[in-house]
Amino acid sequence: MIEGAEKIHDYLPVSYNTAKERDYVRFLWEAFETNVEHDKYQFAFLAYHMLVMSFVYFNIWQIKLIRPVQFETAMVGFNKNMEKDLMAATSPFVFSVVNESTVLRFLKLIQCDNSKIGTYAKLVGERNNTAHANGNIFFNSESEFEQKVRDVLRTVAEIQSHSEGIIKEGYRD
Repeated sequence: MIEGAEKIHDYLPVSYNTAKERDYVRFLWEAFETNVEHDKYQFAFLAYHMLVMSFVYFNIWQIKLIRPVQFETAMVGFNKNMEKDLMAATSPFVFSVVNESTVLRFLKLIQCDNSKIGTYAKLVGERNNTAHANGNIFFNSESEFEQKVRDVLRTVAEIQSHSEGIIKEGYRD
């Protein structure tokens, strides 16, 4: 097993609003584990990336719930139908309709600057490279993949540290 990979669960919700959300996250984790067990690290990375994006969506969901006025202001640039859909969202996974690199821009609402968002967006680019039939196997060893997971978790921890204020605000309110 990839040492430390389970740490992603520390950043995901303890409980979910629906069984569907819980089952989806469980499915991704199981896909990650199965691919690691069979040395299919590239596919394990895809599942892990989807867990990370789930974390991002839950993070943005907190912003939407705790700071709805700021969130609505962040809709500048979205067409009115997309804005309406995002404002009426009843699940964090609604954010999946937004391009992943674009959805990361919502993290500006928790003081992530453009440089950090650009760094986070590189994960999306890496995922895109691994998800296409391009003849490349990007992770050839467990140790190589383990390093990638550590790098991804550093990014997740950084995003979470930016979220600390809004999380405290949510509990306070």
